[in-house]
Amino acid sequence: MSFAKIYEWAVAHKGGEDAVRVQLPRVATADELKALGDDRYLSEITRCIFKAGFVWRVIDNKWPGFEEAFKGFVPLYWQQVPPEVLEELAQDERIVRNMQKIKTVPENARMIVDAARDHGSFGAFLADWPADDQAGLLLWFKKHGERLGGATAQYFLRFVGWDGYILSTDVVNALRREERLDASPTSQKALKQAQAAFNEWHQETGLPYSHLSRILAMSVGPS
Repeated sequence: MSFAKIYEWAVAHKGGEDAVRVQLPRVATADELKALGDDRYLSEITRCIFKAGFVWRVIDNKWPGFEEAFKGFVPLYWQQVPPEVLEELAQDERIVRNMQKIKTVPENARMIVDAARDHGSFGAFLADWPADDQAGLLLWFKKHGERLGGATAQYFLRFVGWDGYILSTDVVNALRREERLDASPTSQKALKQAQAAFNEWHQETGLPYSHLSRILAMSVGPS
């Protein structure tokens, strides 16, 4: 089925093209990704990790306290932070005191520093990674990062404006409806199947991958 039909369903379900258009994510340019500081990437990664399995609103409301407690998320500092600093954070009422998630900060700081060393900055690393291989990027995050498997890395990429899909429940259901996915959404097979579908639709429409993903999600519902 052509993506034009999927778009028609999304428009019908949302009540018009304007209602669809207003929900399409903003896509950052390569220059914008490169301009964002490595500290902001570590901050957003950490925010997404803390949101996983938790009430997002609570994390967002407490985030100024997180910024203070984590001293602005400077990767060069956090990659080698002493254990006692993490232990103090586990008692800090400004944040959600989840030690397992707190411990991800040094690990992901090292990931960012290593990528920045090779590419100039973490933003340059992301800007250089092609959108037609998001599956490969997600596997990279799973291998080199901490707690960045599943949907966490997908949401991180969306929130910083990288052009990619999110395998939300609605997107997975739509991919299955279109007979494009027959594997567990968290498997490598599913990532490759989803990537192939989005690559085809991108070539067909010229739309950003994040827009295709959001329209696909909005197409789910009674026809």
